[in-house]
Amino acid sequence: MTMRPFPSFRMPANLSRLAVGATVSATVLAGALATGTPAFADHADHSQVGTTRAADTSQVAADKQQLRRGTAQTVLRVAEQQVGVTENAAGGGTPFHKWYMASPRAQQTLARDGGNLQAYANAPWCAMFVSWVGEKAGVRPSMGWDAYTVTWAKWFENEQRWGNTAKPGAVVFFSWDAKSISSIDHVGLVKKDNGDGTITTIEGNTGNGKVEQRVRPKSQVVGYGYPQYKA
Repeated sequence: MTMRPFPSFRMPANLSRLAVGATVSATVLAGALATGTPAFADHADHSQVGTTRAADTSQVAADKQQLRRGTAQTVLRVAEQQVGVTENAAGGGTPFHKWYMASPRAQQTLARDGGNLQAYANAPWCAMFVSWVGEKAGVRPSMGWDAYTVTWAKWFENEQRWGNTAKPGAVVFFSWDAKSISSIDHVGLVKKDNGDGTITTIEGNTGNGKVEQRVRPKSQVVGYGYPQYKA
Protein backbone atom coordinates (compact mmCIF):
# COMPACT_ATOMS: atom_id res chain seq x y z
CA MET A 1 0.00 0.00 0.00
CA THR A 2 1.47 3.35 -0.98
CA MET A 3 0.55 6.49 0.90
CA ARG A 4 1.91 9.98 0.40
CA PRO A 5 3.50 11.46 3.52
CA PHE A 6 2.67 14.95 4.71
CA PRO A 7 5.74 17.17 4.50
CA SER A 8 8.92 15.07 5.04
CA PHE A 9 10.49 12.35 7.27
CA ARG A 10 10.52 8.72 8.42
CA MET A 11 8.65 9.04 11.74
CA PRO A 12 10.68 8.20 14.87
CA ALA A 13 9.12 7.91 18.33
CA ASN A 14 10.47 11.36 19.17
CA LEU A 15 9.48 14.08 16.70
CA SER A 16 11.93 16.58 18.18
CA ARG A 17 15.20 15.33 16.59
CA LEU A 18 14.18 14.01 13.22
CA ALA A 19 16.58 11.93 11.26
CA VAL A 20 13.72 10.41 9.42
CA GLY A 21 13.80 8.83 5.96
CA ALA A 22 11.50 9.58 3.10
CA THR A 23 10.14 6.02 2.98
CA VAL A 24 7.45 5.79 5.64
CA SER A 25 5.66 2.52 6.39
CA ALA A 26 1.96 2.56 5.68
CA THR A 27 1.24 1.60 9.28
CA VAL A 28 3.26 4.44 10.79
CA LEU A 29 1.98 6.96 8.28
CA ALA A 30 -1.63 5.94 8.74
CA GLY A 31 -1.24 6.43 12.49
CA ALA A 32 0.39 9.80 11.96
CA LEU A 33 -2.36 11.06 9.71
CA ALA A 34 -5.02 9.72 12.04
CA THR A 35 -3.65 11.85 14.88
CA GLY A 36 -3.00 14.87 12.70
CA THR A 37 0.79 14.50 13.02
CA PRO A 38 2.60 14.80 9.69
CA ALA A 39 5.31 12.43 8.56
CA PHE A 40 8.29 14.41 7.32
CA ALA A 41 10.91 13.28 4.79
CA ASP A 42 13.18 16.25 5.26
CA HIS A 43 15.99 14.25 6.84
CA ALA A 44 18.75 15.39 9.19
CA ASP A 45 22.13 13.75 8.68
CA HIS A 46 24.17 12.54 11.65
CA SER A 47 27.47 11.99 9.83
CA GLN A 48 30.23 14.47 10.47
CA VAL A 49 31.37 15.30 6.93
CA GLY A 50 32.92 18.72 6.54
CA THR A 51 32.81 21.57 9.03
CA THR A 52 30.55 24.32 10.30
CA ARG A 53 31.61 27.81 9.31
CA ALA A 54 30.32 31.12 10.59
CA ALA A 55 29.27 33.64 7.94
CA ASP A 56 31.60 36.59 7.42
CA THR A 57 29.12 39.34 8.20
CA SER A 58 31.35 42.14 6.99
CA GLN A 59 31.75 40.44 3.61
CA VAL A 60 28.00 39.84 3.48
CA ALA A 61 27.38 43.55 4.02
CA ALA A 62 29.90 44.50 1.32
CA ASP A 63 28.55 42.01 -1.19
CA LYS A 64 24.89 42.74 -0.55
CA GLN A 65 24.93 45.88 -2.66
CA GLN A 66 26.80 44.20 -5.51
CA LEU A 67 24.85 41.00 -5.96
CA ARG A 68 22.00 40.95 -8.42
CA ARG A 69 18.71 39.54 -7.18
CA GLY A 70 17.94 36.20 -8.75
CA THR A 71 21.46 34.87 -9.37
CA ALA A 72 23.07 31.71 -8.02
CA GLN A 73 25.58 33.92 -6.25
CA THR A 74 22.78 35.79 -4.49
CA VAL A 75 21.20 32.53 -3.35
CA LEU A 76 24.48 31.25 -1.92
CA ARG A 77 25.20 34.51 -0.14
CA VAL A 78 21.73 34.50 1.47
CA ALA A 79 22.30 30.91 2.56
CA GLU A 80 25.77 31.67 3.94
CA GLN A 81 24.33 34.45 6.10
CA GLN A 82 22.35 31.80 7.97
CA VAL A 83 25.29 29.52 8.81
CA GLY A 84 25.21 28.89 12.55
CA VAL A 85 21.44 29.27 13.01
CA THR A 86 20.47 26.49 15.41
CA GLU A 87 17.20 24.73 16.19
CA ASN A 88 15.80 24.68 19.74
CA ALA A 89 15.66 21.67 22.06
CA ALA A 90 12.44 20.51 20.40
CA GLY A 91 13.99 20.53 16.93
CA GLY A 92 12.27 23.69 15.73
CA GLY A 93 12.06 27.37 16.53
CA THR A 94 14.08 28.63 13.56
CA PRO A 95 13.13 31.58 11.36
CA PHE A 96 12.55 29.04 8.58
CA HIS A 97 9.83 27.19 10.53
CA LYS A 98 8.07 30.46 11.35
CA TRP A 99 8.25 31.71 7.76
CA TYR A 100 6.97 28.45 6.26
CA MET A 101 4.08 28.21 8.71
CA ALA A 102 2.98 31.73 7.75
CA SER A 103 3.37 31.15 4.01
CA PRO A 104 0.62 30.17 1.57
CA ARG A 105 2.66 27.06 0.76
CA ALA A 106 2.03 25.61 4.22
CA GLN A 107 -1.71 25.63 3.59
CA GLN A 108 -1.16 24.03 0.18
CA THR A 109 0.98 21.22 1.57
CA LEU A 110 -1.45 20.65 4.43
CA ALA A 111 -4.26 20.26 1.91
CA ARG A 112 -2.09 17.87 -0.10
CA ASP A 113 -0.59 15.79 2.72
CA GLY A 114 -2.87 16.19 5.71
CA GLY A 115 -1.86 16.90 9.28
CA ASN A 116 -2.09 20.25 11.05
CA LEU A 117 -0.22 23.53 10.87
CA GLN A 118 1.29 23.34 14.35
CA ALA A 119 3.12 20.13 13.41
CA TYR A 120 5.45 22.24 11.28
CA ALA A 121 6.70 24.15 14.36
CA ASN A 122 9.22 21.48 15.40
CA ALA A 123 9.39 19.51 12.17
CA PRO A 124 12.54 18.60 10.21
CA TRP A 125 13.49 21.73 8.36
CA CYS A 126 16.12 21.21 5.64
CA ALA A 127 13.53 21.77 2.90
CA MET A 128 12.00 24.73 4.72
CA PHE A 129 15.47 26.28 4.93
CA VAL A 130 16.16 25.98 1.19
CA SER A 131 12.63 27.24 0.45
CA TRP A 132 13.26 30.27 2.68
CA VAL A 133 16.54 31.02 0.89
CA GLY A 134 14.80 30.91 -2.48
CA GLU A 135 12.14 33.33 -1.25
CA LYS A 136 14.64 35.80 0.21
CA ALA A 137 16.85 35.65 -2.90
CA GLY A 138 13.91 36.31 -5.21
CA VAL A 139 14.03 33.00 -7.09
CA ARG A 140 11.14 31.09 -5.53
CA PRO A 141 9.11 30.75 -8.75
CA SER A 142 11.90 28.80 -10.44
CA MET A 143 13.29 27.15 -7.30
CA GLY A 144 9.97 25.97 -5.94
CA TRP A 145 9.17 25.51 -2.26
CA ASP A 146 8.08 22.61 -0.12
CA ALA A 147 8.58 20.83 3.19
CA TYR A 148 8.66 17.36 1.62
CA THR A 149 11.89 16.59 -0.20
CA VAL A 150 10.52 13.82 -2.43
CA THR A 151 7.68 15.93 -3.84
CA TRP A 152 10.08 18.81 -4.39
CA ALA A 153 12.50 16.64 -6.37
CA LYS A 154 9.62 15.32 -8.48
CA TRP A 155 8.59 18.91 -9.18
CA PHE A 156 12.05 19.65 -10.63
CA GLU A 157 11.85 16.44 -12.66
CA ASN A 158 8.42 17.38 -14.03
CA GLU A 159 9.73 20.84 -14.91
CA GLN A 160 12.56 19.13 -16.86
CA ARG A 161 15.14 20.85 -14.68
CA TRP A 162 16.55 17.74 -13.01
CA GLY A 163 19.99 16.26 -13.61
CA ASN A 164 23.20 14.79 -12.24
CA THR A 165 25.65 17.68 -12.63
CA ALA A 166 26.67 19.70 -9.57
CA LYS A 167 26.36 23.41 -10.31
CA PRO A 168 26.67 26.37 -7.92
CA GLY A 169 23.20 27.24 -6.64
CA ALA A 170 21.65 23.90 -7.62
CA VAL A 171 19.29 22.29 -5.13
CA VAL A 172 20.89 18.97 -4.19
CA PHE A 173 18.88 15.99 -2.97
CA PHE A 174 20.50 13.26 -0.88
CA SER A 175 19.71 9.70 0.12
CA TRP A 176 21.77 7.88 2.70
CA ASP A 177 20.88 4.35 1.60
CA ALA A 178 19.49 4.37 -1.95
CA LYS A 179 19.59 6.32 -5.21
CA SER A 180 15.94 6.87 -6.17
CA ILE A 181 13.79 9.97 -5.83
CA SER A 182 11.38 8.12 -3.54
CA SER A 183 14.24 7.43 -1.09
CA ILE A 184 15.40 11.06 -0.74
CA ASP A 185 16.22 11.98 2.86
CA HIS A 186 17.73 15.45 2.78
CA VAL A 187 18.20 18.60 0.68
CA GLY A 188 20.67 21.46 0.51
CA LEU A 189 22.32 23.89 -1.88
CA VAL A 190 25.46 23.26 -3.92
CA LYS A 191 28.20 25.80 -3.33
CA LYS A 192 30.78 24.15 -5.59
CA ASP A 193 31.96 20.92 -7.16
CA ASN A 194 35.32 20.17 -5.56
CA GLY A 195 36.51 18.05 -8.48
CA ASP A 196 37.47 15.13 -6.24
CA GLY A 197 34.17 13.27 -6.01
CA THR A 198 32.78 15.64 -3.38
CA ILE A 199 30.68 18.79 -3.31
CA THR A 200 30.62 21.71 -0.89
CA THR A 201 27.09 22.49 0.27
CA ILE A 202 25.11 24.75 2.55
CA GLU A 203 22.36 22.90 4.41
CA GLY A 204 19.88 23.33 7.22
CA ASN A 205 18.81 20.65 9.70
CA THR A 206 22.19 18.94 9.76
CA GLY A 207 23.10 16.32 12.35
CA ASN A 208 24.19 19.19 14.57
CA GLY A 209 20.76 20.83 14.32
CA LYS A 210 22.21 23.84 12.51
CA VAL A 211 22.69 25.56 9.20
CA GLU A 212 26.18 24.46 8.17
CA GLN A 213 28.60 24.37 5.29
CA ARG A 214 29.42 20.74 4.54
CA VAL A 215 31.55 18.64 2.21
CA ARG A 216 29.72 15.55 0.98
CA PRO A 217 30.52 12.66 -1.36
CA LYS A 218 28.62 12.65 -4.63
CA SER A 219 27.77 9.00 -3.93
CA GLN A 220 25.07 10.29 -1.53
CA VAL A 221 23.43 12.47 -4.21
CA VAL A 222 20.23 11.32 -5.93
CA GLY A 223 20.09 14.32 -8.23
CA TYR A 224 20.08 18.08 -8.62
CA GLY A 225 17.30 20.57 -9.27
CA TYR A 226 18.20 23.63 -11.33
CA PRO A 227 16.52 26.99 -10.61
CA GLN A 228 16.43 29.38 -13.55
CA TYR A 229 18.93 32.03 -12.49
CA LYS A 230 19.77 35.30 -14.15
CA ALA A 231 23.09 35.24 -15.99
